Amino acid sequence: MLLDAIRKHAEGHIAKHKANVLVYLNNPAGIGEHSDIIDAVEHELMEMAKYNDQLEMLDMYFAKEEQTQYTLFS
Repeated sequence: MLLDAIRKHAEGHIAKHKANVLVYLNNPAGIGEHSDIIDAVEHELMEMAKYNDQLEMLDMYFAKEEQTQYTLFS
């Protein structure tokens, strides 16, 4: 249950940062506070990478089969 929550949290943040990149790419003139679009996109990509790393660690060290033994409520 906890690992599933961590996974969903990371996936949600990836989706949020990906959406930001798509906004920057499709409508850069509409983003007034970001005069340097490349820096803004790089920041979003770094955030996506951080959460992707979390997903990779879950997959590497907590395989789906193993997650059942960590469930709080069986």
